[in-house]
Amino acid sequence: MTHQVSDLQIKDCSLITLSTGLRSQNLLDMRDRIVQAPLESIYHHFYEGILRPSFDDLEYRNDFAVWAHQALRDPHLAERLGQIHPLRFRTLEELREALLDVIEDRLSEHDVVPWAERGREFYFLSAKVVIFDTHARVERPKDLPSVVETLTRSSIYFHFIEAQRRDPVDVDDFSAWLRSWGDAYEPVCKRLSAIDYHFFNLREVREHILEALSLVPKIAEKEERA
Repeated sequence: MTHQVSDLQIKDCSLITLSTGLRSQNLLDMRDRIVQAPLESIYHHFYEGILRPSFDDLEYRNDFAVWAHQALRDPHLAERLGQIHPLRFRTLEELREALLDVIEDRLSEHDVVPWAERGREFYFLSAKVVIFDTHARVERPKDLPSVVETLTRSSIYFHFIEAQRRDPVDVDDFSAWLRSWGDAYEPVCKRLSAIDYHFFNLREVREHILEALSLVPKIAEKEERA
């Protein structure tokens, strides 16, 4: 079966971190600044930290929980913030509301507002994604697993996580490309969509992607014979 499908262009990326001008010294500040913060900052502190080398060693998977644990020394708040699963919310605005709900609940339990020491303030950041063309191309589905195996962590982030913010929303680049080859690859796409990357570092995300792509060679062989 012959398909006229464009090659999958492999990109890489890096982040340029930007200041929003907002910072918090205590939990009350944090609540007020979260209301003011641009949605890109909420996204950055939940998602883009995965690109930091230290991310793999963190107990908590978002920067708000890390700050509560390390600066406010409030393990109860840190645990509650760490349990916020961003993929369960349809929009970043809903994610912001969930974050505020947890902080409001914790403030109601305190007689004194928790403060961070000087120098341990929380700085609200955002980031600009800078994209690089690696000039690598994938021409056929059967070649995809071997290419993914060689990708950098930042390339995995770009094609699998950041891609889901682009059109089509909630679809990674690998799935979008495989679907252009026909319905035969839908089982692979379903496996890819089931990867809950919020709980993994990028090395682990790649392993799960490769596991999902393990179906590709057999499907490709069957398609070539058709």
